[in-house]
Amino acid sequence: MRSFSQFVAAVLLTAAAVSCGKNTSIEGTLHEGAGESVIVKLLDVNRFQVLDTVKVSDAGTFRYALDVEAGKPEFIYLFHGERQIASLLLKKGDKVNVNTDTLGVYTVEGSEESLKLQQVEKDYAAFIREMDRILNKESEPDAALSRCYVQYYRDRVKYVMGNMNSLTVVPVLFQQVNPSLPVFSQSTDGILMRNVADSLKTFYPESRYVKALDKEAARRVALMDVEAKISSAKEMGFIDMSLPGMDGKPVQLSDAVSKVTMLYFWASSTEQTFFTVDNLLPLYQEFHPKGFEIYAVSLDSDKAAWASAVRNQKLPWINVCDTRGAASPYVLSYGIGSLPMVWFITDGTIDTDARVRNAADIRAYLRRNL
Repeated sequence: MRSFSQFVAAVLLTAAAVSCGKNTSIEGTLHEGAGESVIVKLLDVNRFQVLDTVKVSDAGTFRYALDVEAGKPEFIYLFHGERQIASLLLKKGDKVNVNTDTLGVYTVEGSEESLKLQQVEKDYAAFIREMDRILNKESEPDAALSRCYVQYYRDRVKYVMGNMNSLTVVPVLFQQVNPSLPVFSQSTDGILMRNVADSLKTFYPESRYVKALDKEAARRVALMDVEAKISSAKEMGFIDMSLPGMDGKPVQLSDAVSKVTMLYFWASSTEQTFFTVDNLLPLYQEFHPKGFEIYAVSLDSDKAAWASAVRNQKLPWINVCDTRGAASPYVLSYGIGSLPMVWFITDGTIDTDARVRNAADIRAYLRRNL
């Protein structure tokens, strides 16, 4: 009997040690859920990860402990079956108390960020309900929907601007009116996202949620750049760009445009087939004096490899490098599907009818246009 008691004591001590090792805890009461279960999920950026299923006592209480790293708060959600019953934003050391029911009507104590998140979700749910009400009840809903959306958008911008150091702004910036329409859908929202991401990185540089926002901000800003280029292209006939040359100084495409300019996308790591220096150099030497220029854009992520290739081949034309590679906005704006790729800018306008299959095609094109 004594050895069995010692064994039980050892097990209890081990369990206590494990529990004590967790730095963050949730104490909860689930009304009308005695003897059932609560599922604990972590938001892993854009998907839920199940952490555990916790048994609810006959008294309707439950407890869960987890480790949260310093500087990396986590979004934790409690579910009863398929229904979300509580939303929490927990930092290391938080000890929260959740009082909820099976319908998801809950209160939370012990975490200011969780209280903010709760209000964020209430505001969003009220907005969606009002949009649905207008859509189903109004005889001419368009104007009312627009007013509702604009008011909510302005309110959310105000919330974000007033909570730049709170991770609760991250889900706000990713809210949707519907699956195809983000609340923050304006092109200039990329600037707001960029500013928020930069602010949050000061406090939470390793947070998975801040990194996701930072990535989305970069994508939005790149799209803004493309839109600006497309807008200016209506006037000049092509999408302008400015990229660093061999000396590191930016070279503007519009400053390099001649009577015929070959916009040449390539990479030193890609087989260039007929676009080799042996093919292009004679053409450049023959037609450059007549108004032919080459603006060669390398999409090498390795700038040193690009610079070495340019120096070793002694390429005499304008050479620039976009180390963003496939992520460059110019890949999208110029429809770069594979490398190498050529566009001709003739008399200040992209010639969309030009077809280049080999060096002979380039020579024939230059003879026709110079």
